[in-house]
Formats: sequence, C-alpha cells, structure tokens
Amino acid sequence: MVTSKLTLSADPQTVADAKHLAKIQRSSVSAMFARFVTGLRQVEQLEQFKLGPVTGRAAGLVRLPSRATYRQLVEEALAEKYSS
Repeated sequence: MVTSKLTLSADPQTVADAKHLAKIQRSSVSAMFARFVTGLRQVEQLEQFKLGPVTGRAAGLVRLPSRATYRQLVEEALAEKYSS
C-alpha cells in the first residue's frame, strides 16, 4: 500500500494519549489514525442509506445527548474501548 506523509497538530495531552493508545494496541499513531478515519467514513456511508418506514420511525426513539456532537461520542467510545 502506498502511503503519504501527513502532519497533524494537537495539544500535548492529546499527542501523549495517542502515543499511549498506539503503544497499548501495539500499533502506530499513523495506523490508529487511518483506522479512525476509515471507521468514520464507513459510518458516513451507512448514514447515507435510506431507511425503511419502520426503521425510520424506530431510529427516532434514541436521542443523542444534546451536549455532545456525533464526533465527540465516537471519540469517547474509541477512548473507552482502547483504554481497557
């Protein structure tokens, strides 16, 4: 697989957290970032599907916390998954 170099900026704690999570996973920050972006892309593709009438009505039953964005919820879920 051909790769390209990407430079990211983040606060020092986020950088430390990323390195720690990558170490726990026996991975690299680059590989972890690639998996994260791939996962977000897959979620976005799923959201583009049209829901049937029953699924559409059922989908409205669950409400996301108003304080959190979808991205924040995904980040929290990933942090919880990889911190255990």
